[in-house]
Parts: sequence; structure tokens; C-alpha cells
Amino acid sequence: MIVEPLTPVDGALPGPLLTELAALYASNHEFQQLSGDFPDPDEIRPEQVAASLADELAHPDAEVLLARSTGRLVAIAVTLARHPDPDDPDAWIGLLMVHAREQRSGHGRALAGVIEERFRTAGRTGVRIAVPENNRKAVAFWTALGYTEIDRRQDRARDHLCLVLRKALG
Repeated sequence: MIVEPLTPVDGALPGPLLTELAALYASNHEFQQLSGDFPDPDEIRPEQVAASLADELAHPDAEVLLARSTGRLVAIAVTLARHPDPDDPDAWIGLLMVHAREQRSGHGRALAGVIEERFRTAGRTGVRIAVPENNRKAVAFWTALGYTEIDRRQDRARDHLCLVLRKALG
């Protein structure tokens, strides 16, 4: 698996990449229904994905990572080196999504490991993720990777409760 940062060209993402990204997002219908990130999870368009990623990349500490295997886009992750809360010492994973056809192939675990290693190398001591409480598959995935619940909070942008999970990066 090859992981590389998403880098807009002249402030935009190339059309073919946007098509791949939209397909990845749309393949995760159940997640899209739970998250509420897109108005119609049955109709996710490239321009919506572009706008969502532009919002993510507008944050100075954010990074979007793309994971490819055998040339195909298999996963995406959005990370945040610093949380907006100055009292929060940890890095964050804002999103880790694997294309539905590639799930249970180890790509999510591998990408999480890459993210953890990047933060460990940068001297970070922990990483957190907020998972919607009703997303049982995601909670099971992250706890299997060693993340433990440290808090429950209302999502900042959505009307649902999230579990805040943390993993120490020793």
C-alpha cells in the first residue's frame, strides 16, 4: 500500500481523482447515513467531496492522506496535528475510510498504523478519534487497534453523540 498526502494543484483537485474519491465516499453508504456529512448519501457528487476536502485542508494543521493498492484508491484519512482546543495535547484522526470493496483486507489497519507512526515520529504521545456512538463497526475497529474510550461528547457539527477514543503512542 502506498500512502501519500493529497496535494491540490493550483488550488483544485484533478477530475479523475475527484471521481475516485466520490466513488470511495459513496461506497460507504452506511457510514454516510450515520455521519450525515452529505445531504443525500445515495447521491454523493465529486463537487461535494471537493468542497468537503477543501474545508478540511483549510485548517493549517490538517492533512489528507490517500492510500493506494495496485494503483487503485483504497482508503482516505484526514488527520489533524493539533486540535482547536489548546488544552488537548493529542493529534487527531478526523476520518479514516476504506472503500467498501476493500474492507476487511487490512488496508484500514495499515493506514491507521502509518498515521500513528507519522505522529510518533513527530514526537506526539497520543492520537484520538471521535466515533459516532451508533457506528458500532467503527467502534469495534478502533478498539481492536488499541484505542480506548476516554470521553463522550456531542459532535461539533452534527446532532449525535460521539465516543472519544485515544491510543498512546509509546
